[in-house]
Amino acid sequence: MAEVIVHVYDVTNESPGYETANFALVHLNTVCKEAVPIGGVFHTAVQVYGDEEWGYGECKRGSGVYSCPAGKNMQYSYRESIVLGRTNCSAAKVSQILKELSQEWQGDKYHMLARNCNHFCNELLQRLGVPKLPAWVNRFANAGDIAYEAAKSLQKAKNDMINAGKEAYKNALETAFKTPMSLISLSKGGRVRTDQFKPKFITGRIAGFDQGAGQK
Repeated sequence: MAEVIVHVYDVTNESPGYETANFALVHLNTVCKEAVPIGGVFHTAVQVYGDEEWGYGECKRGSGVYSCPAGKNMQYSYRESIVLGRTNCSAAKVSQILKELSQEWQGDKYHMLARNCNHFCNELLQRLGVPKLPAWVNRFANAGDIAYEAAKSLQKAKNDMINAGKEAYKNALETAFKTPMSLISLSKGGRVRTDQFKPKFITGRIAGFDQGAGQK
């Protein structure tokens, strides 16, 4: 059995010029985590068997799974470590699990709300047979994911309504062009107007014809 540890980081930008923004974000995460328990914006990674942690991130090609010295990911600001229990998996089994996850979690499939580092950690923790991340770690992303899915559902419903309207209009036009004029007349007057089918004869006398007949 081996101890399973999750390392939590504040998602900050370590580039020069972001010191003020980073300070504000770390403070916001602290308030959201402790004073108002709604979570914050965090990065997580899992340590098991050895001195490395395993995380997931975005990249254009290949696996998004990577490792670095535990608690020392220089891309973020270290916050705390959480012991989640002990796994019954052997070191060889853990190695096999990480190999499988490396294939499944490609870097170009990363999504900030629906498929991020915290989702990866939860998948790894589940396979290790230990509890998942505390709810506050990924609560912001989960709330955003719900809103994102709701927006997609609304857009789909809107598109379905538009497509249904287009199809109904198309069917109406096709029906109008295929309907015989006699049926159109029936729909208007309740009966066929037979006078419109009578041949058109010239009414009245034809000049010169009657005069010739009278002379005879």
